[in-house]
Amino acid sequence: MLRALSFAALLLALLAACGESGPPQPRLSGVVLDGKLDEISGIAASGRFTDTFWLIQDGGNDALLHAISRRGSRLATVRVAGVHNTDWEDLASFTEQGKHWLLVPDTGDNGGLRRTLLLHVVPEPDLVDGGQVSPAYSIAFRWPDGPRDCEAVTVDVATGEILLISKKRNPSELFSLPLHPGPGLQTATRVALLAPPADAGNQTGGAADARGRALGRQVTSADLSPDGMTLAVLTYDRLLLYPRKPGEAWKTAVTRPPRTTTPLPWLNQAEAIAWLPDGKALLATGEFSPAPLVYLPAGP
Repeated sequence: MLRALSFAALLLALLAACGESGPPQPRLSGVVLDGKLDEISGIAASGRFTDTFWLIQDGGNDALLHAISRRGSRLATVRVAGVHNTDWEDLASFTEQGKHWLLVPDTGDNGGLRRTLLLHVVPEPDLVDGGQVSPAYSIAFRWPDGPRDCEAVTVDVATGEILLISKKRNPSELFSLPLHPGPGLQTATRVALLAPPADAGNQTGGAADARGRALGRQVTSADLSPDGMTLAVLTYDRLLLYPRKPGEAWKTAVTRPPRTTTPLPWLNQAEAIAWLPDGKALLATGEFSPAPLVYLPAGP
């Protein structure tokens, strides 16, 4: 009952925001009502189909890709053959040499116990419900200095690298892996520490507030803008945008305080973001059903 009331309050707030004048406001794009999609952990815009997004579910679910419309209707479910969903987190889409791909990161590690993790690169499948797709290749890797949880992964085709962001470290760490590595186990390279929002040090309150803020800062998803110039990072309570200058490396760009969109509309455990193809906004969603799809403008 409480969840239903909270969800109703969210809908009213977002619908009210749609009618407001002034700067662009977050608004409701749709709702995922399919009860089987109750642990969404990643979302990515399709490179092949208009107004279509791919979803994955958290660890323990089947190795499936789910296609939905921007309104939240399920369009197709496709199995990823030959792999297991140990702890799938985030989802990235990218285009390389005219072909469209999805990167499925098996990188979740809540207990900090996994020594080896996997990234699966699959061709973006057809919208055929009950279909199947096989990875073109998989990358086995480890962290340079021991296990850590990671729920934020994206691809920079221009630099030929996969970007990964740690979840529970403070500050969060940015790592890199080659998109096309050689054979054998890879070791991720730590690139930089992410700068916090400019107002992060100006908050007051007691120990409980401090714990809440620490939880809210945990990184749950990331995506690179279509032009490759802005890294969007989702936490439980904010969307952080790290722009880079032409020719600038990410190791420099992420050390500047990010632009933020606050307050982030209520999502029941915000878990996933994806840039829209026009690069003007992102789509965000969270775990648990029903899952709102929230449109987040990237501009002021």
